[in-house]
Amino acid sequence: MQAISVNLKMNSVTATRARTINRATRLSPCSVKPCRAFRGAIIIKPDKSTPSQRVRVAANAMMSMPSTSTASVEGFGDHCFKGAVAKKYLSKYGETDKLLTDASWPSQPGKADIVAKAVLDWAVDNGASVYCHWFQPMASSGVRHGLSAQVHQTMFEFDKDGKPFFKFTGEALLQGETDGSSYPNGGMRATHRAGGYLSIDPLSPIFLREDTVFIPAAFVSYNGDALDEKTPLHRAVEAMSKEGTRLLKLLGYEVDGLINNIGLEQEIFLVPRHAFYRRPDLQFTGRTIMGKASARGQEMSDHCMAPISRATTAFDCMRQIQMECFKMGIPLKTRHREVAPNQYEFAPLFGNVINQTDQNLMVMQIIEEVASENGLAALLQEKPFAGINGSGKHNNWSIGTTDGVNLLNPKQINAASKNAEIFPIVMAAIVSAIDKHGDLMRLAIASPGNDFRLGAMEAPPAVISTYLGDDMTNYLMAFMDSGNVEAYVPSKKKLAFGANSISDIEVPAEDRNRTSPFPYGGARFEFRAAGSSQNVSLINTVLNTITAEAFAIVADRIEAGETPTAVAQDLLKAHSKVIFNGNGYDPEWPDTAVEKGIWRIDSGVEAIKKFTDSKNIELFEKMGVFTPRECEARRAILLDHYIGTVEMEALTMIDMINQHVIPSCKKAELGFVKKLEDAVKTLTKAVDEMHAAADEAEAASLARVLRLDTMIKIREVCDEAEGLCPPSLWTLASYSELLFLDTYPEGDLLL
Repeated sequence: MQAISVNLKMNSVTATRARTINRATRLSPCSVKPCRAFRGAIIIKPDKSTPSQRVRVAANAMMSMPSTSTASVEGFGDHCFKGAVAKKYLSKYGETDKLLTDASWPSQPGKADIVAKAVLDWAVDNGASVYCHWFQPMASSGVRHGLSAQVHQTMFEFDKDGKPFFKFTGEALLQGETDGSSYPNGGMRATHRAGGYLSIDPLSPIFLREDTVFIPAAFVSYNGDALDEKTPLHRAVEAMSKEGTRLLKLLGYEVDGLINNIGLEQEIFLVPRHAFYRRPDLQFTGRTIMGKASARGQEMSDHCMAPISRATTAFDCMRQIQMECFKMGIPLKTRHREVAPNQYEFAPLFGNVINQTDQNLMVMQIIEEVASENGLAALLQEKPFAGINGSGKHNNWSIGTTDGVNLLNPKQINAASKNAEIFPIVMAAIVSAIDKHGDLMRLAIASPGNDFRLGAMEAPPAVISTYLGDDMTNYLMAFMDSGNVEAYVPSKKKLAFGANSISDIEVPAEDRNRTSPFPYGGARFEFRAAGSSQNVSLINTVLNTITAEAFAIVADRIEAGETPTAVAQDLLKAHSKVIFNGNGYDPEWPDTAVEKGIWRIDSGVEAIKKFTDSKNIELFEKMGVFTPRECEARRAILLDHYIGTVEMEALTMIDMINQHVIPSCKKAELGFVKKLEDAVKTLTKAVDEMHAAADEAEAASLARVLRLDTMIKIREVCDEAEGLCPPSLWTLASYSELLFLDTYPEGDLLL
């Protein structure tokens, strides 16, 4: 029995610490009196004796910045229960960290109690006395902070004398129950049946943040219907592994199983928090639904990969995000500025799709919270601002064996299998899956924010093709035509810089193609069209499901007597039309793609409706990923999510017009008031029509028209008014204030 020791003193890791960053904008200092500092607050006290001032930005940091000039990797993963960290605590109970690498440990007698005891010891040593099962409800993107749900519970009980003691059991670790009544369910749960049930996910490590232990878990209804994003992803990965392992065995290469690895590139915007508070649209919807473009945007290409300026809090914010993730075992390897002003990116190392998806959700949560502690607001929505690039989350996707051989890396798979036939067969299967199920791939990226992003010269168009490059394409076409099996060896070329003092370098024969939605990159495919606010579970559920079916089709035909090469040749002949190595931004390409029979679905709403097409229900049911009932529910939930998003945007626009735009126009004596009053009536009527729709499909179609036609026309009136209104009378933060941290220091705008 472990007694509880309560310490109310602040410690250096978990307590909130106020950091003061002084920025001189003039030569003389100002007087700054002590005052209470709130999270992300900007405290300004100008010196009345001079016109100059110094601005203090008080920002709370959860971890202190290094005070030494010596770099260190100590502490990485201390708050993630795996590897050496887990070994230290499990050894006390006769186990090692290898126990956790066996996904069956939760079902092994006695093991859960051992892990629970070790987790409790680790938690107490790190100042944690609370635990939760951490799960992922549907329809969270763009609205739910962290895209997750949890109920925090203390890890102690009381003895007969009322004295608390620490206790955490294997049963509490393995499963939980919560009220599932307020989560989207698409009709899968009756009103009077509210239970939601949780089971630990052994493929995603337990982690710790502040005083809480987080246990990744799957979430289902009383009848076993998936109510979350995680459960179908597990099913899809298992289907891909089952069918892929069967296919490889038929090709003479026996493996224990397959895994899907991904790497996610997370793009964000960081804007001044005081300006964020003057934008109801950003606060409620994540994007600006009105706003005149600033005189400067991204037209000079001067932001991409530019220095992360220390003149603002952005650099400290990014460092702090990396440090928090570092402690939790999340290796954010890359950080840089992106194309648009105030746009940034983080990217981790690749890993297992289950764990990487979970880590990305926590990264998104940490980004938002740490930004607030540095006087900033993080915008994760796909298109926060009109006229400049939006944000994506490139989903780099590959398939590997459980012992680390990448099936999409020709050198690796050829060396491991000693069978050069495997690589072109795998590629032929994947090409066929893309061509056959491009509608599902388009559905998977149909987040509301992608309405404004796809095909806008910043993301691939709504045409689902794949880029393989001329080198790979020629190889597969030669294989298709002749049936001759040769090992694919990617060619290289020397690249000269034209200066004797600069050495030549070796590069791939194929250049990048950023205009393709699903390009091959040498050892992986990159789903470039994923939205920045998305939980990528559905994306990878679809990719793994369609690949599983393709592997199954090849395996079935081989078992029926066809040769592997003949099957692959036939698939390439039927489906190679989906390979497009040209410019996806070419205005003529979408129409050309339709003529070729390639999937093109411009409307995200129409893409969502494809969930219940007969071929897709049959696919998901056959692969054991979704039941027909779950397909119907997911369709309804995704449509409702779209409708709800648009309704919030429309109601916010009404409020902004009534409370900001019209009053500003009246004060400035501008002649827009009648137009704006009529616009409010138009918006109100459109929302009423959505409510009166016969079903969610009709309502979503009306919502799309409202969003992409009606609201855009009304925005034009608001933006014109802003352009003519004196800044002193315009009460909404402008694009100039929001987008240029380097030019508009955080505090100056409030003086």
